[in-house]
Amino acid sequence: MTSILDQEAFMKRSLVTVCILALPIAVALLTARSSTAGPEKIEFPANWEQYVLYTIVDRYDVKQYRELYASSQEAVDAMKRGQPLPDRTVLVLVQYKAQADAQGNPLKNASGRFLKGDRIGFTVMEKRQGWGAEYPGDLRNGEWEYSAFGTDGRFNANANYTGCFQCHKPHEKQDFVISLAGLMGGGGTTGTGAPDVRISGFSFGPPRLTAAPGQAVMWINNDDSPHQITLTASKARGPVLTKGQSYSHTFAAAGTYDYVCGLHPNMKGQVEVDGGVVEAQPPINKAARSGPM
Repeated sequence: MTSILDQEAFMKRSLVTVCILALPIAVALLTARSSTAGPEKIEFPANWEQYVLYTIVDRYDVKQYRELYASSQEAVDAMKRGQPLPDRTVLVLVQYKAQADAQGNPLKNASGRFLKGDRIGFTVMEKRQGWGAEYPGDLRNGEWEYSAFGTDGRFNANANYTGCFQCHKPHEKQDFVISLAGLMGGGGTTGTGAPDVRISGFSFGPPRLTAAPGQAVMWINNDDSPHQITLTASKARGPVLTKGQSYSHTFAAAGTYDYVCGLHPNMKGQVEVDGGVVEAQPPINKAARSGPM
């Protein structure tokens, strides 16, 4: 008859064997989870209010007041120097409705800025070494990953995360951070001369312009937010323009040229150069609705 001590020894050996066998499986599952690309990698930054507020943007096109935070002063300093942001940097875009009047027009303070209303969500981008390797080259944004959260901090599984990558992809020289241009000073020209098109209130004015072949068309940005002229057939992009900066483009051939803002693709304009040849629609830098940062 097997003694009680023998039974206990057998049970202990069995338990140890099960633990040894289970350990590789647990490690494999953990590794598989950590090596899978996707927005679930990013945890909601519960302490975002302790981050550095580095810019505020009024979005006329969607009637939003937006605050952008960085997880460290080191990251903000890198932005100002035009350098890549440090590993493990977290950037948070906090979205609010703009307070509005009875007609739905945003209310403004004495400085002309939107009045902050109810918070409506968060968009987060985080940089971790090795994260970018999980994406194909045509989508990869360096080492950045994107995620979105509701006002309660819950993960938003329905956000357009591919759109985030597509929106930020053309801005590799800015470490894929669009808002960096506002701190660096942008790449446009600050000069004299009357512009042909003014960018104001997230719209082009006039939205349609007639020009002659060989004529240079000048845009000037009057918004606090940066903008970027993006053309069609050549897929040419002008520099990112901060407030007061201008950009000129010469249209050599006749045709109808549609363009958008590369940062806010719902902003659209058109230049008609006498001759009547219509070109294709411009490549729109499809931003996620929450972006850009």
